[in-house]
Amino acid sequence: MHVTGLFARGYYRCITAALLILYMALLSACEIVKPAPAPAPAVSKTKKAPVVNEQQVAEIRALKALNAELQLKLLERNAELTRLEGERSEAIQEVVRTKSKLRGVESKAEAASTMAEVEIALKQVKAAAVKVAQDPGPGIREADRLMKMSAAEFENSNYGGTIYLATQAKSLIGTRRDQMGTNGSSPQPDEVSFALPIALESLGNSNVRDGPGTTFGILLTVSKREPVLGLAYKDQWVRIRVQDGREGWIHYTLVDNHQAQPR
Repeated sequence: MHVTGLFARGYYRCITAALLILYMALLSACEIVKPAPAPAPAVSKTKKAPVVNEQQVAEIRALKALNAELQLKLLERNAELTRLEGERSEAIQEVVRTKSKLRGVESKAEAASTMAEVEIALKQVKAAAVKVAQDPGPGIREADRLMKMSAAEFENSNYGGTIYLATQAKSLIGTRRDQMGTNGSSPQPDEVSFALPIALESLGNSNVRDGPGTTFGILLTVSKREPVLGLAYKDQWVRIRVQDGREGWIHYTLVDNHQAQPR
């Protein structure tokens, strides 16, 4: 038994030594795999949105509200203009029908003469507008329509209606001619005429120039609260006519509605 125990212990020692040698050999033969380093976080190239403070947000909201209000007022104004134009057109038609029934003393020669006079004035205003690259304007388009109606009434031997329609067209042509101006400054390219001349007044002692800008020469000076007539505009400048008939340009901030000013 003693010999056998010694043998057994020697056997286990040999086995343990052999396993230790095998383990060391495996360690030397194998490489320890290290984990790959984590990739560096990508640098975002997207620019950061600008920081908007509360004041800017409030200003943007106020501008949006103002824009909405102006758009609604524009819709209201256009609707009112459409209604008034319809009423005016109906009134004109009624006058023409009445004159057709009355068959007044107006002669064919008188009607033809009136039509010819208005047609010449209409062509002159159109030519002047083309010369300065201006839109003839709604007044001239309406005058065209009235003259076509006038010609139709002439064919129907309604000479009173012919003269009435031609006279209405003549009034519109005269207004447009006044807007384009012949006294003082010449019409400017891209100048936009008001639908009708506007009663304005000067807000202070201001220079009136011969063109829409400070590079143009000074034609005259208007005094504070002097009434003037607004004829057209270009950019931020208004073409006006003063009381003696002269015309020139003034910055829009220097005039206001004549009726809006306190007396």
